[in-house]
Amino acid sequence: MSDQRVAQTFAELADALVDRFDTIEFLHVLAERSVELLPVDAAGILLADDQGALKLMATSNHLMRPLENLLLQSEDGPSEECVRSGRTVRCPDLLAQPPRWPRFTSAAVEQGFAAVDAVPMRSRDAVIGSLNLFRMSPGALPADATALAQSFANVATISLLQVSATEQSQAVAERLQAALSNRVVIEQAKGVLTERLEIDVADAFSLMRNYARNTGKLLSDVARLVNERSPEAAGLTRVDKPRPRW
Repeated sequence: MSDQRVAQTFAELADALVDRFDTIEFLHVLAERSVELLPVDAAGILLADDQGALKLMATSNHLMRPLENLLLQSEDGPSEECVRSGRTVRCPDLLAQPPRWPRFTSAAVEQGFAAVDAVPMRSRDAVIGSLNLFRMSPGALPADATALAQSFANVATISLLQVSATEQSQAVAERLQAALSNRVVIEQAKGVLTERLEIDVADAFSLMRNYARNTGKLLSDVARLVNERSPEAAGLTRVDKPRPRW
């Protein structure tokens, strides 16, 4: 693990005060850096909406989606337990008997995972979600990796919750709710690109992320262009794919 890369990651996670901060892109960076810098194989981030229900916001790997979606539907898994308690939930061996979360365990094992940790995204008494770390081999996450994961989650949470002292607390909830709404828009746009360009979901998402970075647009704004069939979105195609017929 490179100390310089860790430092760069903390700088990225603390960068929420810049103009036009992109929450969805930010959370995907958190998931990807977690896999890059921690001894884990996949990561997923869930945030609580204004009713307290957990919503999937970002993953490091699209193969995680069936597992995370089952978690959300069943309310049976490490994320729910983590957010309720505000503490890290560890399961170094999902095959231990009896299973701690039967439905979740079945889905996780089917996806090839053998261990999971859910790290709270917490600032003081506020728990807004969890950073979920999956491994394909059983065993406890090393103490230094656990501490680094919690540090990532803490800095990310502070960045997400950072608002001016003069703003009402409702602004925090509105910001998180807006991120949840943007997530829906982005998922719709993935479907549009997948169908029109005949590519998979991961490639569709990569196209939108790259386009957003290259043009300085928010990822959610790019997704809206796609959903609206805007001519501007025609620039999302790859060189080896025909231009879509908007």
